[in-house]
Amino acid sequence: MSTEKIFCGGGKKQNEKWLKATINIDKIKEHIEEYNGHKFVRLNINIKDEADMYGKDVSISVDKWKPEQQTEQPAKQEESESDLPF
Repeated sequence: MSTEKIFCGGGKKQNEKWLKATINIDKIKEHIEEYNGHKFVRLNINIKDEADMYGKDVSISVDKWKPEQQTEQPAKQEESESDLPF
């Protein structure tokens, strides 16, 4: 999996409890997931320290994190009481 961020939108902080943002649907199409018949996209929304040249101080990127797949460990062979091969 690539660690490159996929920026898909931005916005402006309107006040302490309100962010206004737009999302580019074309950039998130391939990241749509389905669960129990519902479609969703996981996003990271960050408030920037400083606004960019367009006045945007909110950054939105696709959250591509997935839990690591755990592989089953092979059953451990029982160790004998003695190290002797016979």
